Amino acid sequence: MEKEITLIFHNRELRSYIEVDLCTTCPRLDGKGCCGYYSPVFYPTDFAYLMQKNPDLLEYLFKIPRITVLDSSLTVNSMIDGDSYRCHFHNPEKGCILDQDLRETICRHFVCPGIAWEEEPELKTWRDFFQRLFDYEIYLNQLIAEELKAKSLSLREPQKRPAFFQELFHIFKRETARLPDFIEDYPRKEKFVLQRTIKFGKEWKL
Repeated sequence: MEKEITLIFHNRELRSYIEVDLCTTCPRLDGKGCCGYYSPVFYPTDFAYLMQKNPDLLEYLFKIPRITVLDSSLTVNSMIDGDSYRCHFHNPEKGCILDQDLRETICRHFVCPGIAWEEEPELKTWRDFFQRLFDYEIYLNQLIAEELKAKSLSLREPQKRPAFFQELFHIFKRETARLPDFIEDYPRKEKFVLQRTIKFGKEWKL
């Protein structure tokens, strides 16, 4: 089956994401899609954003029953569901219940391999953008984590979390006072339409 797929690339600086219209009619037909194979991991840059934009969600993350808390990250572990898993934030009818800017990095950037948008010559600039942004986020998260560790602050110790987040936000604001120049070189939003052959069920690769 041939289908037009619309991709919209959103340059929201550290909260950039890729919007794909195919997600609303996921070819996997299992009510889970890519969410059945991944547990979201929130890192310092995610925490900094949630502190500003949705502190209630940040507080909620630590109340979820199935989480893994490390020194500077939190994983929301998926639930076993049939022959795969189901993400805590996935609704079978509506998909992810989080707005895209509130999701962690992988969930904001992921596009299923069947679309193979990276292979399109006209999209090379956006491929470069998201790769450079991903590398920058890794750098930031590692830097923040190392500074917090040096101050003996860890998410593993609930009593230290207020100080952890206060210091995290201080470091984040300092380090992002000037963002990399490449981010400003891209439009805020750009749309492309691709023609693809769609397969269904497990034939559609994730």
